[in-house]
Amino acid sequence: MTTIASQFGINEALEKLGIKLVNEGTSTGIESFSTGPVLDSFSPVDGKLIASVKTSSLEDYEKVMRSATEAFKTFKLIPAPQRGEIVRQFGEKLRQNKEALGKLVSYEMGKSLQEGYGEVQEMIDICDFAVGLSRQLHGLTMHSERPGHRMYEQYHPLGIVGIISAFNFPVAVWSWNTALAWISGDVCVWKPSEKTPLCGIACQNIIAQVIKENNLPEGISCLINGDYTIGELLTKDTRIPLISATGSTRMGKIVAQAVAGRLGKSLLELGGNNAIIVTPDADIKMTVIGAVFGAVGTAGQRCTSTRRLIIHESIYDKVKDALVTAYKQLRIGNPLDENNHVGPLIDIHAVEMYATALNRVVAEGGKVLVEGGVLSGEGYESGCYVKPAIAEAENSFAIVQHETFAPVLYLIKYSGEVDNAIEIQNGVAQGLSSAIMTNNLREAERFLSVVGSDCGIANVNIGTSGAEIGGAFGGEKETGGGRESGSDAWKIYMRRQTNTINYTTNLPLAQGIKFDL
Repeated sequence: MTTIASQFGINEALEKLGIKLVNEGTSTGIESFSTGPVLDSFSPVDGKLIASVKTSSLEDYEKVMRSATEAFKTFKLIPAPQRGEIVRQFGEKLRQNKEALGKLVSYEMGKSLQEGYGEVQEMIDICDFAVGLSRQLHGLTMHSERPGHRMYEQYHPLGIVGIISAFNFPVAVWSWNTALAWISGDVCVWKPSEKTPLCGIACQNIIAQVIKENNLPEGISCLINGDYTIGELLTKDTRIPLISATGSTRMGKIVAQAVAGRLGKSLLELGGNNAIIVTPDADIKMTVIGAVFGAVGTAGQRCTSTRRLIIHESIYDKVKDALVTAYKQLRIGNPLDENNHVGPLIDIHAVEMYATALNRVVAEGGKVLVEGGVLSGEGYESGCYVKPAIAEAENSFAIVQHETFAPVLYLIKYSGEVDNAIEIQNGVAQGLSSAIMTNNLREAERFLSVVGSDCGIANVNIGTSGAEIGGAFGGEKETGGGRESGSDAWKIYMRRQTNTINYTTNLPLAQGIKFDL
């Protein structure tokens, strides 16, 4: 019998990525040096067990931390451009393994194959960005108020960076952190999502090759698999000066409190409740393309997925009708088949949250325009495939205020000036990504001004989803305030130091203070 895994070469991809099945063909487990309980990885694509992974025990965790601590002593002394060369080689390995890793991302997480390849391309892009950055970790020189003195600021590596990533981007978010951390001279300990452990193992195998080929300490990159208890070890560990955590706002608050309790640093990328404002001057065709991809891409499981569409009353019906028509064209099914637009949700729990959201929006007075529902039958055996849904709602609804990690889009009507739409958009607890569709320059500039969007990302005439490596990624309010990837995001991975040099034979004191001996 032909299975999805055999049809699309999943076992071959696993083998290329260094993941060997213990009992090949039965997917009963993989080789592991960890000693903790077993974690099963099921594919939401077909519900099949891909492999069982041994998780990290407390003893394993301590071994990892000792390895990372020792590796940092060596790695921090390597000049930054040479660290950049290590990242460059990692990027080359990713290019060689792009197809295999992209397939694994698609099969283990459930996103479309194109998105799987795209996620690996993001990893390659951040490596390219980091390589150039390794020669640009600039400090600042300034004039001293004291004669014969020079002042400057410089940056030093932090040490160990702990990374906790989510299932929806099982490889890219880790690379956003590690590429910048490595060129900064840090070493990394990564806990991937327990829903996508094989993606973590594949990435670790790839970077381990680079580390071995360059005769460097293996503790530069460490992997620990497990549930939230492993995450708790990371967040409470005083040996880790920075924790970068991606996930829900609920999780982020727990991490932030634990890390702050020991006066550590945290970089948080949490929930989003992203909106597109559609003004009377919008290009309707562009609006529909941006809204549909934003709402149904990755089955609505992106941090930047479009949750709300805020439409001016004068064009509301026109936009609504265009969206309903567009949704009829969506093909839902096996994400490895590039003919399909929408794959499955990650698991049955996600399906339950999706169904609850649709029930609640109706109970609060909303109206469903495009019916949702769970798909069953041939090709949907995993029970994780759902229909993307559209509902009319009010921004004040409790369910609209909540981020539902699923393909549910709420249409909200506004009247009057664009400021009214901006107020609606900002009227949620989250502040990650936002967009406005308009050909009116004044509206666009208003949206981007200090009285406009309160989100970390604000776009004009593109959707909420799809950030570029060159720009810092992150959001405000309950999104956590963190920034990853481009721009000057590297500074979070380093410690800042101010230096003053006296090159005279006198010791004048600041502010003219006299203290003669």
